[in-house]
Amino acid sequence: MPKKLLLRYLPKPTLIREHRALRPVSKWLHEPELWHLHRRSVAGATFIGLFCAFLPIPFQMLIAALLAVAFRCNLPISVMLVWITNPLTVTPIFYFTYRLGAWLLDIEREVPGIQLGWDWLVANIGSIGLPLIVGSLICGWVAGLTGMVVVRVVWRQHVISRWRQRKETRRLRRQGANQTTSGS
Repeated sequence: MPKKLLLRYLPKPTLIREHRALRPVSKWLHEPELWHLHRRSVAGATFIGLFCAFLPIPFQMLIAALLAVAFRCNLPISVMLVWITNPLTVTPIFYFTYRLGAWLLDIEREVPGIQLGWDWLVANIGSIGLPLIVGSLICGWVAGLTGMVVVRVVWRQHVISRWRQRKETRRLRRQGANQTTSGS
């Protein structure tokens, strides 16, 4: 995985720890595992972030952060991945998860006049709640597992590629050194 590229865009741990709003929880933010970029930490953060992105509840970033701290995964990556569900994508994503849940539960309910807003959601939660939650949990689990496996495979391939490059560089150096010594 391109560690340098990730480090360029991720916030610095000291800036986050010293942020005024996070001072009450800063003691938990000193865990080095929350900031390391290694295969296990990034893959776990990917799972957490993608899973939490599909949760149909408010404060998804807070849940992702708490899970990252609990499982010692990369905190910034897990929180940033939650933004897959943003104001532009939340409606189609949750509509899809509702339809998936309704299909899996064999529930065909026609929802009258979908509107964005808490009033409509509270009024209709009884009819859309179970299919939405089931579909969201399944989509979150599948997205999280897929993301985690992709990160682990890509990371492994990158490491193998670097090993091969170093091996080839050493071979060429030895070959050049042998030619220099045999030519003398």
